[in-house]
Amino acid sequence: MEYRKMGKTGLKLSALSYGSWVTFSQQIDDTLSDRLMGIAYDAGINFFDNAEAYEGGRSEEMMGRVLRSRNWDRTTYCISSKAFFGLHGKNNKPTQQGLSRKHLTEACNAALRRMQTDYLDLFYCHRPDPETPMEEIVWTMNILLQQGKILYWGTSEWDAEEILEAHEVARQLSLIGPAVEQPQYNLFERTNMELDYLPLFRHHGMGTTIWSPLASGLLTGKYNNGIPDGSRLSLSNYAWLKERLMQDDKLEKVSELAKLAAELGTSLATLSIAWCLHNPHVTTVILGATREEQLLENLKALEVYPKLTEHILAEIDMIMGNKP
Repeated sequence: MEYRKMGKTGLKLSALSYGSWVTFSQQIDDTLSDRLMGIAYDAGINFFDNAEAYEGGRSEEMMGRVLRSRNWDRTTYCISSKAFFGLHGKNNKPTQQGLSRKHLTEACNAALRRMQTDYLDLFYCHRPDPETPMEEIVWTMNILLQQGKILYWGTSEWDAEEILEAHEVARQLSLIGPAVEQPQYNLFERTNMELDYLPLFRHHGMGTTIWSPLASGLLTGKYNNGIPDGSRLSLSNYAWLKERLMQDDKLEKVSELAKLAAELGTSLATLSIAWCLHNPHVTTVILGATREEQLLENLKALEVYPKLTEHILAEIDMIMGNKP
């Protein structure tokens, strides 16, 4: 396993990590989640990602049960949670969502209970909240830091301007700004990581824990001939994701990428993850495997990404036609 510093912090995360979005408590049960987290940990993965909104807290509960049964040395791994969406979706009360001091504090405490831990290594603001003053958000995160409930705080899917504002507020108040952003990054979603966030990397040393490196499975090629039963896009509550991804032009590009992967002697999924790892601003790529063989295949990206020459990268850019 390769380990990368999370931006300018002293924290080192495994270049590949393991997350629970969609999968935990919906696609896999305790037995399989225990098995997959065990494989990940044994392979050197030291970061496990979660959030309050993932299956209404049930994902965190499942991960907490695995961590308790495994009883790994707590100093050997990092876990995260995120707050914004709340647990109940459209049924949330006004105080059960957003980034108010009340919700951030209560969400953090609830995540600690669900994951059966004394502290979170990373705690994210899962989306920006224009209704809450930035001063309140930054102060709240710093209070949680001072209380020892979190060690680093970050943002997820924030615009560069919003993250820069958080840093400016932190500077003015002599507080700690966000250390990490969790954006979507894959061959179809490139603008933030390759253009908009460059000032954040250059001036603030932000780390990144990127999600959806396979575009929710599109970059595995498994959707080229329809949607398999049991896959993420077959789930009724992810119809919005299906509509976004299942487009003819995207499927054509996936087919071309699959041919290139075959020429390189690897799978499309492994190539896609390796491509993400090649970006020096990526701290860690979050994997979301639901099967043992899938996770083991994903881990091979560590062997592939050093082999991505400028010629191969240029060929990928030509296929995609979306380099910022």
